[in-house]
Amino acid sequence: MKKGQVYEATVERVDFPCKGIASTQEGPVTVKNSLPGQKIKLIVSKVRNGKAEGRLLEVMEKSPLETASPCSHFGLCGGCAYLSLPYEEQLRVKEGQVKRLLDACLERQESGWQWEGIKASPVACGYRNKMEFSFGDEEKDGPLTLGMHKRGSFYDVVTVEDCRIVDGDFRLILKTALEYFAGYPAPRRVTYFHRMRHEGYLRHLLVRKASRTGGILVALVTTSQSPWGDCGAPEGSAAGNGERAAGRAESVAGVPGEAEAMPLQKEAGGEGCGEAERQLMEGFLEKLLGLERNGGLEGKFAGILHIVNDSQADVVRSDRTDILYGQDYFYEELLGLRFKVSVFSFFQTNSYGAEVLYETARSYIGELGSGAPEGAPDKVVYDLYSGTGTIAQMMAPAAGRVIGVEIVEEAVQAARKNAEMNGLRNCEFIAGDVLKALDEIPEKPDFIILDPPRDGIHPKALGKIIAYGVERIVYISCKPTSLVRDLGVFLERGYVVERAVAVDQFPWTGNVEVVALLARRKESAGGEAEGMERQP
Repeated sequence: MKKGQVYEATVERVDFPCKGIASTQEGPVTVKNSLPGQKIKLIVSKVRNGKAEGRLLEVMEKSPLETASPCSHFGLCGGCAYLSLPYEEQLRVKEGQVKRLLDACLERQESGWQWEGIKASPVACGYRNKMEFSFGDEEKDGPLTLGMHKRGSFYDVVTVEDCRIVDGDFRLILKTALEYFAGYPAPRRVTYFHRMRHEGYLRHLLVRKASRTGGILVALVTTSQSPWGDCGAPEGSAAGNGERAAGRAESVAGVPGEAEAMPLQKEAGGEGCGEAERQLMEGFLEKLLGLERNGGLEGKFAGILHIVNDSQADVVRSDRTDILYGQDYFYEELLGLRFKVSVFSFFQTNSYGAEVLYETARSYIGELGSGAPEGAPDKVVYDLYSGTGTIAQMMAPAAGRVIGVEIVEEAVQAARKNAEMNGLRNCEFIAGDVLKALDEIPEKPDFIILDPPRDGIHPKALGKIIAYGVERIVYISCKPTSLVRDLGVFLERGYVVERAVAVDQFPWTGNVEVVALLARRKESAGGEAEGMERQP
């Protein structure tokens, strides 16, 4: 098999994440974005160490499992992978992916372990409570678009006004925002930020909606440049007479040097671009509020924000945030607890699925205290990579003390406020890197809960965690391949997996969560596992 060869093949299965394994006469080829049972045409793009990777050229015959997609953007948008499969089939695909990974990792584990399958999301469509839409165009110099990046493209943006993983409020807000900004024809056209040239105005539209309470946050993210490029502001503004404002570079907090590259143009003593931009924002605000007044929304606006972001990276962050309406947060409810959620708060993107995930983790955690009265009320629990402290607060009633560690300062502040709001006095949240923070906590843990980011746990931090020698650990993972890598280290250091289950937090996409319960090997008592000293 050589690079550049073209084959016709049948996809036998799909491995995580979205890697179809196609069978050819010369061996298997990994092809992204293919589905089990499809007959495809592929071109080999890489051959290394006897393994071949290919690029999908054509789906010659659909899989017998496929049905009609409920979304007109499927296959063009890069968001969903399994939208043409019935939900039950998608669950089987994801369960198989996770089980194969765990089987390969745990085959060296002498003791048996319990696989508990996959738990479905209670809501399969319209489940997402947060979306970051991008401004751009679908083809070079084409009309303004607002939505998701085209599959396989770094630049092209598809307007996903028919997206099925969000509810109607998201779709209506997207449609309204696009129509408003696209309604300015040349030469008054509002520019979008070009990622290569680092020029332009519109960047992102961030929408969050509380699934339980219905509160909506909208944040328009722009640069500090003129909305009209060289300040070709609309007629009626002081800059509309063809004279460009003199302008000055305003400082951008925490980003030295970027202000010069992206000056906010103003005209001294007149309206200039600053006044024209204000009018632009007022018009945008009025369009959105009109949706609520006219009864077009099921939810209700908690806040509408304008965020200025001059970073060259394609991420949503704030150099300055202006509240155009309301406030910069709403409240959401999960499993009887109340949480304050801001624009940048970490919060599970599927509120309904999060309840399944956290109830599963809590059931695993509950067994850790078995044998002690009333759920081990004297025990110390570490919640590492704690985010806004959701798991810590759910564990608090069953523990004497819960200590959460999270590197994002804003998330820690939110966790403290949420715990206080929920009347939980035995939770402490520490801002810092887990690797360093563990050395500064005087109390030793009895139980440990891990919910790391997608890349898993830093190897040095993992060594410190294992060195505590606790009897039970619950590991929650949003990336199964990172989980099995870390599990390999746990197995080498005296732990075994007792139970594991997949939880579908992200229907139709290639992502899936896994919860695993680890126990310290009993035969290791007095040996390496029990006698390990804490790593420096």
